[in-house]
Amino acid sequence: MGMSVTISAATGQDAEQIFRLQYLCFQSEAALYGNYRIDPLVQSLDSVRREVDSDCVFVARLGEEVVGSVRGAVTEDGAAAIGKLCVHPRLQGHGIGARLLSAAESALAERHGATRFRLHTGHRSEGNLRLYRRVGYETVGRVKGGDGVELIILEKQTEQYAQTA
Repeated sequence: MGMSVTISAATGQDAEQIFRLQYLCFQSEAALYGNYRIDPLVQSLDSVRREVDSDCVFVARLGEEVVGSVRGAVTEDGAAAIGKLCVHPRLQGHGIGARLLSAAESALAERHGATRFRLHTGHRSEGNLRLYRRVGYETVGRVKGGDGVELIILEKQTEQYAQTA
């Protein structure tokens, strides 16, 4: 019998594993755009540590190994900005990303008072777009990221979270 993947709040001790996992997971996104300067690949370990300490961060664990993560924080307009959702390539396609997203949405709505959720992904990232649309996100705009990648902005109201949770 194999181990099951658990979802829990990240701790400061998880920062280095999150940092390494993020670097591994976003390689495919960088290749998709031919741009290896995207934010998740150039973020420093210290910056990841600060986010783990200050933001709402969840990890997926397989035993002691962090195999997925997501981050979120409530912005000034009451929206929860969710980002850097990633799952180890060997475990993608098993619902871990959706579980991480649900955990972040729950915490951001229930504990932090988010009124809606907002995230973005590259315009060529079809797998990401499928996931986000499947769980109720809708496109609300486009913007060019600081790294030059065209991003699709998606949002979901917290009422929709309750229906998909």
